[in-house]
Amino acid sequence: MESLVDGNHTAVTGFILLGLTDDPVLRVILFMMILCIYLVTISGNLSTIILIRFSSQLHHPMYFFLAHLASADIGYSSSVTPNMLVNFLVERNTISYLGCTIQLGSAVFFGTAECFLLAAMAYDRFVAICSPLLYPTKMSIQVCVQLFVVTYIGGFLNASAFTFSFFSLSFCGLNQVNHFFCDFTPLIELSCFDTSVPAAVPSFSAGSIIVVTVFVIAVSYICILTTILKMRSREGRHKAFSTCTSHLTAVTLFYGTITFIYVMPKSSYSTDQNKVVSVFYMVVIPMLNPIIYSLRNKEIKGALKRELGRKILS
Repeated sequence: MESLVDGNHTAVTGFILLGLTDDPVLRVILFMMILCIYLVTISGNLSTIILIRFSSQLHHPMYFFLAHLASADIGYSSSVTPNMLVNFLVERNTISYLGCTIQLGSAVFFGTAECFLLAAMAYDRFVAICSPLLYPTKMSIQVCVQLFVVTYIGGFLNASAFTFSFFSLSFCGLNQVNHFFCDFTPLIELSCFDTSVPAAVPSFSAGSIIVVTVFVIAVSYICILTTILKMRSREGRHKAFSTCTSHLTAVTLFYGTITFIYVMPKSSYSTDQNKVVSVFYMVVIPMLNPIIYSLRNKEIKGALKRELGRKILS
């Protein structure tokens, strides 16, 4: 049941997700593509977590952050991808009010955690390059735990802001969400009363987190670049910069798409473009991150070869 009559209005108890396309042939193609991407995402990120867990050579703060980033990627992709795959197989994909709440909250939580983790990884690289002698102190286990606590508390608070704002919305009959998941913007468009306050709270929360994390990343890399340029050895400059390229690539991909969705004026792009970009940063980027870090990191490739060698010899 998707709606209940209440006085002169129809109270919505569920939503219909319109998905990416109505073309039956394209739906089959997209189903196969996204299923493959999702399987690679799960296997790639799980492999990263397991490798870091069991390889003693990777028991460093940078790789602890990478393991948590892989966990966030799994959660981020899993919050929307399974339901999107179902959407390709059924004629009308419905989701309950509670299911929509959970999907929205989990997507925001893991997306926010990814923002904080990318900022923490930038700070880690800043300390490693700019203050190498103080690295054991500034990036001690206690400091890493504190950064993880900030990450997940920040994710919880931002998810709570979106969830409570969603609860404050009133839906009066219209229940077709023009998206492949319960994103906050199309839900706002369905509300039948004033949405200025419900829309302002999560916008402020998410905007503040994006500004703070981007500021930390920008300042860290400005300091890193300044330090690298002062190095006399070309080999030293290359080695220092090579440790940052994977992280810079991940940051550029993630924040580039977020900027398109949440910063650019809504009139500058269509709903279909919004959907495509959302697929990229919620489905494709979680698959790319373990590939980016494994291909550009000699220590991860070396640890993988050692672990595979042990398995073969045993």
